[in-house]
Amino acid sequence: MREQSGRSLIEIIGVLAISAIMVAGTYAIYNSTNAKQKRLIASTELENIATKTKTLLEYSGYTPVSVGFLIEAGALTNDKAPAGGNAWSVTSNFNGTEFSINLVDLTFDECAYFTTKKFDWTTHISVNGYDSSDASYCLKTGDNTISFFAK
Repeated sequence: MREQSGRSLIEIIGVLAISAIMVAGTYAIYNSTNAKQKRLIASTELENIATKTKTLLEYSGYTPVSVGFLIEAGALTNDKAPAGGNAWSVTSNFNGTEFSINLVDLTFDECAYFTTKKFDWTTHISVNGYDSSDASYCLKTGDNTISFFAK
């Protein structure tokens, strides 16, 4: 009888299954790392926007603040939102002592991250219209709005 060398079909399927598990794990790690990096960049951008807005308000007194105003003043280079959708805004109160950075169309994960993250420059946070830094007001649908208030 002749001896055959090679792999059986079961062994090949086993190797493919192990390879698929490794690829799925690598993909999950990549997505998690990518999401963390985007949130870190967004946090830094929010802090920069807050600092520049505060400086402009102190320098010019009361000025109605908007994203367009910040771009014209050179504080922002474009109107791209730090996180969420493109309909974000920056507004000030009637006497220019307080302003808010408003992010819209955030996913549940982004909403939960930004509501639990403690920024030194914020006085309070509003989540979907509720004054709270509690992620329980974040919607699973991904239509979340967060306002960061600062003085």
